[in-house]
Amino acid sequence: MSSSVQRALVHEDLFDLNAYDYPLPEDRIAQMPAEPRDSSRLLDWRVGDGRVEHRRFRDILEFLRPNDLLVLNDTRVLPARLLGRRLPGGGGVELLLLSPCSQDFQTWKALVRPGRKLHPGAEVLVGDRKIGIEALAEGGTRIVRVGSGREDVLSFLDAFGRMPLPPYIHGDGDWKEAYQTVFALREGSVAAPTASLHFTRKLLEDIDALGVRRAWVTLHVGLGTFRPVRSADIRDHDIHDEYCEIPRATALAIRECRAAGGRVVAAGTTVARTLESMSDGNGVRSGRMDTRLFIYPGFEFRVVDALITNFHLPKSSLLMLVAAFAAGLGGWRGEEERALSALHEVYALAVAEGYRFFSFGDAMLLHR
Repeated sequence: MSSSVQRALVHEDLFDLNAYDYPLPEDRIAQMPAEPRDSSRLLDWRVGDGRVEHRRFRDILEFLRPNDLLVLNDTRVLPARLLGRRLPGGGGVELLLLSPCSQDFQTWKALVRPGRKLHPGAEVLVGDRKIGIEALAEGGTRIVRVGSGREDVLSFLDAFGRMPLPPYIHGDGDWKEAYQTVFALREGSVAAPTASLHFTRKLLEDIDALGVRRAWVTLHVGLGTFRPVRSADIRDHDIHDEYCEIPRATALAIRECRAAGGRVVAAGTTVARTLESMSDGNGVRSGRMDTRLFIYPGFEFRVVDALITNFHLPKSSLLMLVAAFAAGLGGWRGEEERALSALHEVYALAVAEGYRFFSFGDAMLLHR
């Protein structure tokens, strides 16, 4: 480990937000996905013995084995970013729809800009539709009324909405397919489950041919996943709720995987949060909930055995989840600082080796 990382961790408490910071050159932030998707790089980290190998994502086939269960998030990203103008006055306005407040999709929690001019009762014109701004909701978001029914709203978003790309991705490309997994099904996310962007249909077929089972969960990505942690003590961070669901078939598949001696492999932090949110001590229970589970070092994973994930933003809740998972794999319960030190070292290595970071970036695999 570099001396700079060691010094940082000596002076930072495990729950200090600054302990999750790291330097990243701007040219390491991926602006486009790899083509083909499974040609992205894969940092294979065997956490227990510290071994690291540099692979391609399609090499995940060499890690997976019969009786393993690969769990994926089938959420679909909505074109939920709307650009319009304020009525009256005509000033420019941006709305980011976060999550529906009703099953008919008429009302949504949303982030609005400029917030100071969009008070309750204001109206925004987007395309040919007036969108009403209603009350403030939890966390400073607004409630907005978009349409008259689910299909009406989805058609409107398809016509006038833009994909809600993270601010570190620049350019005006057509992202409606690039920022979507090949198996995206259930509309509701405002960000992609990025670890799954690396899968191609051919790779999934090859995984099936190995005798590896697949199972599905849904977590609609919202503020809980992508809003940055700002509390100096991370334990004070108030994570936003996100809708998640586990079908009965998935709960059964996990129990069968355990009984057969297989491993539960989570494709991404959203899958890990969903499974751990609904753990019942002997697998998971089926059902649906709004999860506010915030995973950081000290958390004990009970379901997930291996994790596929991207390289995450400094000081993000996702980086904290990965640190917690590494602590469990390394057998560092009560010594979580060791896991955080090791994670810093792996991230520094990834930077030095030219890995691409964040949503369109490369992946890493954490396992024993």
